[in-house]
Amino acid sequence: MTTKPIIALDFPSKLDVEEFLSEFAEPLFLKVGMELFYQEGPELVHALNRYGHDIFLDLKLHDIPNTVESAMRRIAELGVDMVNVHAAGGLAMMEAAKRGLAGSGTKLIAVTQLTSTSEEQMQQEQLISVSLKESVLHYAKLAKQAGLDGVVCSVHEAEAIGNACGEDFLRVTPGIRPASSESHDQKRIATPYDAKMQGSTHIVVGRAITRSENPQKSYDYINGEWSGHS
Repeated sequence: MTTKPIIALDFPSKLDVEEFLSEFAEPLFLKVGMELFYQEGPELVHALNRYGHDIFLDLKLHDIPNTVESAMRRIAELGVDMVNVHAAGGLAMMEAAKRGLAGSGTKLIAVTQLTSTSEEQMQQEQLISVSLKESVLHYAKLAKQAGLDGVVCSVHEAEAIGNACGEDFLRVTPGIRPASSESHDQKRIATPYDAKMQGSTHIVVGRAITRSENPQKSYDYINGEWSGHS
């Protein structure tokens, strides 16, 4: 499966988003995260929908099952293509999230371990004694059991998750950027080519495009490498 790269809209306001999107002629796959959604709310999502963009609403819900189910009922009304929860919320919470989206067509995925988390941090701060890869794989299997459509993971776990959960199980991988780019605050990063070779179904790209002097050119380059045309 090869889809358009998902562009992370790491902007503080709708005005910034509109200025950025004016660089592009075609509909895109866009990630709306917490900062932007909390600032602009559902109206931003409606506006992006009107322009034909696909939307990944990246809110990483993690709460008691009833609360998450109720929140997902509201999200189902927004018409987004994808939304996520934290797998650490557990099986019952993920099942509740799935119920909340029933009939909407919105794909539901779960965050396994953040790409900013190192194995040392996971073991010392979360008191998870297994390896990072084992933890991610466990969460992926739990998400599969809950009926979710896939997970957020790093490129380095994508192949193992595909083998364990099936090739149709989505592996959405952030931390993607060309080799020449800085890693910023993410520790487990990869190039678009790495992602393609290691089993990602979707890639998320942020500053390599949004902070580029020529966003369209950067997008085309990344999309070409990801799609296998460069």
